[in-house]
This record gives sequence, C-alpha cells and structure tokens, in this order.
Amino acid sequence: MPKDEYDNIPDARDGLTKKERVVLYCLNQIQQERNGRNVPTPMLYGRVVEHVDMSVDELQTILRRLTGNYVPD
Repeated sequence: MPKDEYDNIPDARDGLTKKERVVLYCLNQIQQERNGRNVPTPMLYGRVVEHVDMSVDELQTILRRLTGNYVPD
C-alpha cells in the first residue's frame, strides 16, 4: 500500500487520521499565538496546507467531524 493511502487510515491509539492530527496541531499552535482567542478558518487553512495537501472542502469536513456537526452525505 502506498504511503498516501496510509494517511487516510485512523490511528489505533485515538482514531485520528494524519490530516485530522495536523488540523488539531495547527489549531492549537494558532490559539496559543492568539492567547486563546478564536482562530479564523482561512488562517487555519493556510497553516494546514503548509503541512499536508488538502482542499478547503476537506478541511471543513474535518472541522465538522471534530466539532460533532458532521452529517455524512
């Protein structure tokens, strides 16, 4: 299986994929820089794409899933 396919498999420890983990990492970093204030989605997207290749729709889907507002298609 190519490495890219492994990126979509949830980790056994916490169930997060690589992309979800990067989103949470970047969110935490920006919140610390902003002294706990809310993080604008465009700012988060800019940081996330520095680490992984992701579309805006994919980021929004991950954010909905992580916040509990995810409704599968």
